[in-house]
This record gives sequence, structure tokens and C-alpha cells, in this order.
Amino acid sequence: MPLTVSRLREALRAPLPGLPVQMGMAARPRPGTERILDPSLDCRRAGVLVLLYPVERATHLGGASHVAEEDDLCLVLTRRTDALDNHRGQISFPGGSMDPGETAQAAAIRETWEELGVNGNGLKVLGALSPLYIPPSGFCIYPTVAYSAQRPAFVPNPAEVAEVLEVSLAHLLDPATRQEETWELRGQPVRVPFYVVGHHKVWGATAMVLCELLAVVRVSTP
Repeated sequence: MPLTVSRLREALRAPLPGLPVQMGMAARPRPGTERILDPSLDCRRAGVLVLLYPVERATHLGGASHVAEEDDLCLVLTRRTDALDNHRGQISFPGGSMDPGETAQAAAIRETWEELGVNGNGLKVLGALSPLYIPPSGFCIYPTVAYSAQRPAFVPNPAEVAEVLEVSLAHLLDPATRQEETWELRGQPVRVPFYVVGHHKVWGATAMVLCELLAVVRVSTP
């Protein structure tokens, strides 16, 4: 049964898989993960947008071509420039810090406009995924899931976005896309799972959010 936007919206309204599923794509060890469960957590809060849209032609996965099926959904990721203060050069969802009095959803949509030129008026918000604390930067990210009926005309901001990556859910759901290696991070060996997207390795908080999204997608397509 193919994924539909209405089924995905219903699944996002149900209890979310949360941290136990997110941890399936966490680097090991990952100190500080448990802090997101603390309601008084003092962190820098940011909204990120998981933007889904249909693609009926070839899309590019970091330089590699992938042909999407007619009913396939894609999402957009960005490679951050090396000029940014946090997570420079990494693959992330569009998003950024919440302004005073701003909701996570509003921040995610505003930042997507600033980074990719996507007008929020054409988006349908489907729900939210679980928040996630990122120990190295001290950010808590709050993912909003939205849908565009057509592929947006992305206009990346060169000050923030070095590359735009479009990846289908079918590609992410393929078990071969998930791989794992041992890297040296902060002076110690760390086991790092990641999703292969073209020649990129999508890991860390982005991979953890994707892991929960894919779990919700699987529930939506029995």
C-alpha cells in the first residue's frame, strides 16, 4: 500500500517512537543524550523542517542520479557551508534558532525561506517529530514535518548552503543505504551509523531524525 500524506499525518498524531528509535542512528558513545528528557533543559532551541514533496523525474543524490517512482516522496537536505558557526560542512535539515516568542514550526518555515527560498504559504504542515538534544553544540532541535504538492524551486543562500541534496524516502528505506563505520571523534574511537546519499554520509542528529521519520513512514505503509 503506497504512502499517502493523510496516512502520514495520522501516524504523526499518534505517540511517536521517540528517543529509543532515534538512538538507532546515534554515534556510540553519545554522552548527554538523556538530557532531552529533562523538561528544564537549558539549551539553545531550534526548529528544523522535514520537507516532503513528490518527484516524478530524476533527482540528484549529491551528484548521483536517482529516478523516483511516480508516487515516491522526496525530502530535501542541505550541506552547510564552512563559514557557519555550528556543524559546518555537515548535512542537515533546513532550520535554525528560534527567535524570542517564536514557535519551532514558525522558525523552521522561516529558516527554510532564508536558506532555500521556499515560500511557507505553499506548505501543508503534517505534524512534528520528537525533539532531540545535540550535545556538541548545546542545541535542542524540534523537527516539523511539512508537505509541498509540487517540488519547490530551491534558491539556496550561498552564505549558508553549500549544496542542496534531494533524496527519496524509497532510497532511505533501502537497508543497503544504512552503513556504519568507526571514526575518531573528539580524540576517541566512535561507532558511527550513517545513511549513504550519493557520495555523502548523513550522520549525527540528522540521521537520528531521519530514523524516527522512517519508522513513522513504515507504520503509515502497512
